[in-house]
Amino acid sequence: MISKQELLKLYNTGLDELLKISSQYIKNDIEFCSLVNARNGKCSQNCKYCAQSSHYRTDIETYPLIELEKVKAAAIEAKNHKASRFAIVTSGKTPDESDFDKIVEMIEEVNKIEGLKSCASIGILNKEQAKKLSQIGLKRFHHNINTSRSYYPNVCTTHSWDDRLNTCKLVKKYGMELCCGVILGMGESIEQRVEMALELAEIQPDSIPINILMPIPETPFENYYDKIDEENVLRTLAIFKIANPNSILRFCGGRMRLSDENQRKALNSCVEGLMVGNYLTTVGKAPEEDLKRIIKLGKTLKQECNLI
Repeated sequence: MISKQELLKLYNTGLDELLKISSQYIKNDIEFCSLVNARNGKCSQNCKYCAQSSHYRTDIETYPLIELEKVKAAAIEAKNHKASRFAIVTSGKTPDESDFDKIVEMIEEVNKIEGLKSCASIGILNKEQAKKLSQIGLKRFHHNINTSRSYYPNVCTTHSWDDRLNTCKLVKKYGMELCCGVILGMGESIEQRVEMALELAEIQPDSIPINILMPIPETPFENYYDKIDEENVLRTLAIFKIANPNSILRFCGGRMRLSDENQRKALNSCVEGLMVGNYLTTVGKAPEEDLKRIIKLGKTLKQECNLI
């Protein structure tokens, strides 16, 4: 594994040279994925970036778990927008028993849609939940580390970085693919960004979603727009790809903070996946625009048969 000192040296090299190095590790394929926000708000956790935390007065719409038919409709729409993966996402630390059973039904319905792979992001799992998800054929589970172990207490205190790591380990233990990434721009240092890259390299996720903080009014990080600039986002992406050459880096929430030119640079040097459509509580880019962009860049849209 590449060392922390080597990555720090690379981080501070010329940007064009750094992107050229990271581009050696990417394929020409771009993978689209999409999600449905199946339960919103009223989360007991105090993550300082999150509009859904009950600790902050963010005035977002809150609602319980949505109906199965809405999930099916969203999944079909995602497929029509060329997504090959579809995630069911819920707020909260961990699913309670009744909600978990309903989520299982949702996943089973997504599995019936040809050409669409099921994903879920439903919080911290226990052993029995991870085993059940594997048994019903969930293809991929998403659970971010969000930031480095050393910085995590500055982001959340109601659960630990190790709680998140343990869920990632359970996902891999029961044979599911793992989607595990970060949120950049929460006040972490350059050294801590490198730490994230190396911590992810130890976890070895199949997909690394990259979120750039979109500061939400009334959260503790509401004034954090200046914690990372576009150049440092690109540098971090390159470092992540160099440290994790076998993982797909995926643009998720906050990529609208990058100019079109810098999004193009990222797609040509280190990013191989896109979350299309809207995110959980923020707006994304229209799927049609993303499709036009990757065609213009000479990229190939990755679409796979349902192997579940």
